[in-house]
Amino acid sequence: GLRGAVTAPSPQDWEQRQEEDTLLIERILLLVRNVLHVPPDATEEQGVDGDASVHDRVLWALHVSGMDDLLKFLASAQVEQQWALHILEIISLMFRDQNPEELAALGQGPAGAEHGEDTRELQTLRQRELAERRARALQRPSRHSRFGGSYILQGLKSIGDRDVVFHKGLHNLKSYSHDLGKEPRRVPRRRQA
Repeated sequence: GLRGAVTAPSPQDWEQRQEEDTLLIERILLLVRNVLHVPPDATEEQGVDGDASVHDRVLWALHVSGMDDLLKFLASAQVEQQWALHILEIISLMFRDQNPEELAALGQGPAGAEHGEDTRELQTLRQRELAERRARALQRPSRHSRFGGSYILQGLKSIGDRDVVFHKGLHNLKSYSHDLGKEPRRVPRRRQA
């Protein structure tokens, strides 16, 4: 089918692609362009209001066959840039009968209201999730910090004129000495008493 004619090429496929394949792809794109280019005939299309026009039915057939996906692929693939003008022409013909204001307003109609409703629902769910996460964090026991605080020992001078700053917990204050935290000096065995 059409999907077999234009698939995502690997670098090897691109090099091995025959001139016949390139011509086939171009002919298919030109056929689609020419079919979409046929102007509407007012005498032939006298149907009930809201009836799909011939152009709309052709677009639906393209969609059902998967041709629109192929066109999107060809338009976005870096290695298929040679078809860009054909694709651009086909897309412009697809939207030929559409009014830009009406197309823009489609997103603001009922679909836009649904989108706004979905957004509000997502925001309430997000707020509920954040509240639950905060509640769980408050229930969780806090991890004990090893930092016991810093205290100034007034009346006990350090080097210079400042008071001693004690960085251990208050329960260690009883065993405080100026040598706290210093490596004990090693005395060789022969000099030990």
